[in-house]
This record gives sequence, structure tokens and C-alpha cells, in this order.
Amino acid sequence: MKQFRRRTRICILSLLFLSVFAPILLLYGSSGFVEDLSSLKGRRDLRKLNLVKQEEGVGLREPVLEVYKDVNVDPTVRSRFTDLGGDVDAKGISGQNQEDKRPVTSVIVDAQPQARRVVMDAKIKEMKDQLIRAKAYLSFAVPAGNAHLNKELRLRIKELERAMGDVSKDSDLSKRAFQRMRSMENSLQKSARIYPDCLLMVKKLRAMANNAEEQVRVHKEQESFLVQLAGRTTLKGLHCLSMRLTSEYFALNPEERKLPSNPDVHDSNLYHFVVFSDNVLAGSVVVDSTVSSAKEPGKIVFHVVTDSLNFAAFSMWFILHPPKKATIQIHNIDNFDWFSTKYNPPNTDGRDSQDPRYTSTLNHLRFYLPDIFPTLNKIILLDHDVVVQKDLTPLWRVNMMGKVNAAVKTCGNDPAHRRMSLLLNLSDPTVGKRFSNEACTWVFGVNVFDLKKWRKMNLTGVYGKYLQLGKKKPMWKAGTLPLGWMTFYNQTIGLDQKWQTHGLGYYSGIRQEDIERAAVIHYDGVMKPWLDIGFEKYKTYWRKHVEYNHPSLQQCNIA
Repeated sequence: MKQFRRRTRICILSLLFLSVFAPILLLYGSSGFVEDLSSLKGRRDLRKLNLVKQEEGVGLREPVLEVYKDVNVDPTVRSRFTDLGGDVDAKGISGQNQEDKRPVTSVIVDAQPQARRVVMDAKIKEMKDQLIRAKAYLSFAVPAGNAHLNKELRLRIKELERAMGDVSKDSDLSKRAFQRMRSMENSLQKSARIYPDCLLMVKKLRAMANNAEEQVRVHKEQESFLVQLAGRTTLKGLHCLSMRLTSEYFALNPEERKLPSNPDVHDSNLYHFVVFSDNVLAGSVVVDSTVSSAKEPGKIVFHVVTDSLNFAAFSMWFILHPPKKATIQIHNIDNFDWFSTKYNPPNTDGRDSQDPRYTSTLNHLRFYLPDIFPTLNKIILLDHDVVVQKDLTPLWRVNMMGKVNAAVKTCGNDPAHRRMSLLLNLSDPTVGKRFSNEACTWVFGVNVFDLKKWRKMNLTGVYGKYLQLGKKKPMWKAGTLPLGWMTFYNQTIGLDQKWQTHGLGYYSGIRQEDIERAAVIHYDGVMKPWLDIGFEKYKTYWRKHVEYNHPSLQQCNIA
């Protein structure tokens, strides 16, 4: 009887237990429990997949996927909470009691977007890694009885590439892309079991990396060539502008072609500036920016030296747009009496004859300033790729200390410093004995020249001597800058850095405060502000001096 009662009591308790907890167990078992088992199994497989033994002498391994254990608090919360400035104490996140969880919950909510973004940002990279591994497996010899694996990998590659498309952000990936990613991972697990030779995989990946590096090198060379080509090419719009202005100039009556004259144009007490240019738009920006920045524009005389092809275009532009109060003079190099007998053209044998750094007469005429302006004792040379932002007349009061040239110098540890060896062949005995690689260097852009001292030292003759030596053997690289370094060696004083900031034509990392504080900004390099390849963020300073509403500019589609 007692046994019967005991059994009856046990049956009743069992029925009660089942009636209460059975639905919960069934619900959990149909979803969470199964998912937990599958996730634990998947993680165990991932750990096995990523346990790659490190070979001796081999420093390359596959990236290991970090799998975190299930804990009550997301591991990213701690670092996120610290980043937010919170102090984690003993009763903080990991050691918080069960009674007070609200602060932790608020931090988790705050941290979830950041954690999700970090995870999602890695999906594109992970998919690309899968493609690389799959292609590496395809290059291996197929073991007997596993031909189907190659077909499967090719199919997975096509599917994943199609699902990724041109997407560059994880947020733009579709659900199908994640499905293809999981399918690819399963196929890669199969391949890892069939191809256990880790050393072979390392060699293949290294070969693929070397091939990719070679392709990058070739593409960089192509990019450099195309940029140089674009820098040497005259834009269709600029050519159109020059032709239109030229036709308008010759349509005028002879008496209308003359610019306003100033009887005191050769007065040495006035502020004389000169620019050599064959680009009407660039030359007009230099003149306009210089005059508009001057405190005494009425004392400025601007000399524009150009060739016969662009003389009419320059003249017409300044007839239509005369500088405010300042005097403008346009000089045609064909009208120089001494030009045919004294000018020594640079040598282009064995060099790129299309490169204006070698062939441009206007570039080399800067070394004949005393002959171009025989009545002047001082002049400021501006390149046609500069923009003047402040008054330059204080440069006329600079103490030249018996030197010929005044320019912004760079020396020693200055990041912008360019050593002599960069452009001069110091290994040549003739060059190495006369010039030191430790000497300070400078750039053209804004230069003050004492023409009286120049004539006395016959520096034009020094330039001609080095030019002749350079025709016999390579002594310098492209351009007139190395010739300037040699001609004015020990004859240059340094100006304050505030007078010029250069590099806007080849370096994108110049600070805005350096640009704005400079009296002159120089777009030296091939990425000029009037070219499409120029840095867009630097073009604003140049564009504000261009009259885009001018009919000729609009008709030539210059915008």
C-alpha cells in the first residue's frame, strides 16, 4: 500500500512538471537550443579550420578569425565605455551585481552601433580574402576523386563576385551576398581538408602577392606618364581663348591696339614686376592678384614677356581688362635686338623634345633679365603659376647684403628641403667640386633680383657656361631650377617663409593655415590649377581672379 501511494505521488508530480515546463522546453528546443548547438558546432569547426601550424622559416599565416565566448556582456562594451570617458570599477561592467543592470544596458545600447559598424566594415575584406583563397586552391593539382571540388569553387567564385558587384561599403551588400559568403566558407573548409599542405598554400599566396605588386608598379608608372603628358598638353579651351583674342586684336584699327602708356615706365623708383608666360589666363591671374593685393597699385609696372604667337592675345586681354591704376607692358621676344645673337638655346639631344622644361625659350629667358631691362636696377620675378595674396612692395626694401638673388630657402631638416643631389649630378667631378649637397636650396616663384650686381658679376655668362657644359655631359635634371642653383650659388639670401608657400601643384597635404598666411602661393609641379588634374581644394585661390563671365571664356567653355 505504501509503495502504491509513493508511485502515485511520483506520477502526479511528473504530470505537473510536464504540464508546466513542457511548452517552454518545446519552444526553446525548436529555436534557441538547436541554434546554440549548431552555433557551438560551427565555432568548433572554425577553430579547427584556423588552427594552422606555423612552419619553421615561414612568416606568413592565414588570418585567424577571432571567435568570442558567450558571456553576459558584449566584449566591445568595455573598450567603448572607456572611450566614452567612463571609469570602470570593481562593480562596473564585468563585476556588476544582478540587482542593478541599467547603467550597463545604456552603455550596450550606446556601443552597439559602433560595434556593428566595425564588424560590418570587415565583410567586404573577408569576401575578398575568400576569393583569393579560392583562386589559390584552384591553381593546385586536383587530387584523385575530387574533380567536383574545382567546379564547386569556380561556381562559388562566380556567385560571390556577382553578389559583391562594385559595392565598396558593407551597408550596401544584399542578403544574398552574405549567403554566398557562407557557401564559400563551406567550400573553403572542404578544400582545407583536401589540401592539407600549408607550405604549398603559402608559396602560392606569395606568388600572387608578388604578381599583384608588379601590377601596381606598372599602373603607377602608367599613371605618372599620363599625368606628365596631361601637364604638357595645352587645353582646348586655352587654345580657343588665345585664338579668339588674337582675331579680335587684328580686327582693331592700328591706333586701337596700343596699351595705355606711362612716360615713367622705366623709372627705377617704381615697383617693377615681370612674368614670362605663353598662357593668357595664367598670366592675367598673376597680374590681377598682384595689383589687387598692392597698397600702392599706381606705383606698379608689370612686364609680361611672351612669344610672337601669344603677343596679340595678351595685348587684347589687357586692352579689354587694364589693371587698376597699374601700368602694363607686353614684351615680344622677337623684338629684342640682342635675342638672335646672344640667346643660347638649351640642348634637347637625347631628351624628350616635347617637354617644355627643356625646350621653352620663355623658361630660360629669366637668365637674361639684365639684357631685357637694361635701365632697371632691381626687379621681382613671378612665375605664371603663382597667386599673390598680400602686398609685395615690402620686398623692395629687403637688404640684399651684396647678393644677387633673394628667395625663400629650405635647409637641413625642413620637410620641404630638396637637396642639391636631387637635381644635380654631384658624382660628376666638375659639379661635385663646386657645389655642396648640404647647401640650402630655393625655388623660383617669387624672386628679387639686383640687376646691377648681376651685370657686374656677369651671371648670365655663368649660366651660359654651365649650359654649354651640360650639352657635353649630363650635369643636371630637367628644368631651369638646377641651372638657377648653379648660377646663383653663394649669391642668394633667404627670405622669410611667409613670402611663399610652394608645392600646390604636386603635394595635397599642405595645411590651409600655411596657404592663407603666405604672400604668394605657388602651384609648382604638373598639377596646375587650370588643368583638370589639379587639386580641386587648391583651385579656389586661383579661380577668384578669373573672370568666368567674360564672353570669350564662356564661348571657349572655360569654367
